[in-house]
Amino acid sequence: MENERLLKVMQRLEEELITVYRKFHQLPELSNEEFQTTKTLRELLTAVGIRILDLPLATGLVAEIAGDTKGPVVAIRCDIDALPVQEETGLPYQSLNQGKMHACGHDFHMTVILGAAYLLRQRERALAGTVKIIFQPAEETGHGAEAIMQTGVLSDVQAIFGLHSQPHLPVGTIGTCTGPLTAAVDRFELDIIGVGTHAAEPDKGIDPIVVAAHVVTALQTIVSRNINAFDQGLVSVTHIKSGNTWNVIPQSAFLEGTVRTLKAETRKLIPAKIKQISEGIAASFGARAELRWYPGPPATNNTAKWAKLAAQVGEETGYEVREEIPWLGGEDFAYYQEKMPGAFINVGTGQSYAHHHPKFSIDEAAILHSARYFSRLAEQVLLALEKDI
Repeated sequence: MENERLLKVMQRLEEELITVYRKFHQLPELSNEEFQTTKTLRELLTAVGIRILDLPLATGLVAEIAGDTKGPVVAIRCDIDALPVQEETGLPYQSLNQGKMHACGHDFHMTVILGAAYLLRQRERALAGTVKIIFQPAEETGHGAEAIMQTGVLSDVQAIFGLHSQPHLPVGTIGTCTGPLTAAVDRFELDIIGVGTHAAEPDKGIDPIVVAAHVVTALQTIVSRNINAFDQGLVSVTHIKSGNTWNVIPQSAFLEGTVRTLKAETRKLIPAKIKQISEGIAASFGARAELRWYPGPPATNNTAKWAKLAAQVGEETGYEVREEIPWLGGEDFAYYQEKMPGAFINVGTGQSYAHHHPKFSIDEAAILHSARYFSRLAEQVLLALEKDI
């Protein structure tokens, strides 16, 4: 009888979470614009008696579920923002907001962590400490985590955990690893300044397009000839703009791109080499190169102890657990890990188009299982920390 009762409770919870997920999916909001999303989260949490902390956040929120108030403190985090993508899934609950879509699974993330919060609330008195639930805005900008940290709300947190949907993993599978799971993500802009002239008289100018072409080719040698073959790094020029008509050699060329690295020393090396190569090539043609560097989040860095426990809890809750290979995508969860230990975990959501694709989708069967996993993980981390105190 007890098993039947629990089964019915879980079935009702799954139905509720799927309904919530579809609502989130239909009403995506871009980074730092998640006002309705935050309002909905606040209403859902308040309705079940979960305390929301009073913090100076325009969007996003942090809730708290406290058992033993003298015990350890852990955090579980999800992100809540969407992307400027026009959805093409054809789902009956697809986005109602034109040009905006949850194309990276953040609707899934917040539904899972909301479900975990519901389950933790039911067991609040039995918790060995406090769980802080972070619904973070603006992950897609690469700096939303910093806004949360600046409030000081995580100053007492001893371990933190986060998740990301993964279409390369089937439902019922999680993946993690020790060390970096995602890369440091940086952006650069490069101006090549030459001398404009008539297209029929190239000898009277300095063609920035020719210079830019040499620079783009040479930048590829940074990874192939300056980084250890067993290290990982990426330099991609993704945007080039120069000139506006067919018979004029322009004055300048603009290049933009991204750099992805896993090691701090590699991350430091690459901008110095970009500057050296671009300036040297430009000077050889009589042109100039000006580099602007925009650092993003560092690489995630999973603590061995917590990655191992995350995998153990996964096996205990019926997941197939895989050792993940680091990916050169970025994640601002890394900012938290600069200040506190923890682990970032990939959750299988079924085969789909890739993240950021207009047809990206998740299998709703992953929602309840993931919610149960993260609630149990939070409980087990509290118990592990309590033993260490």
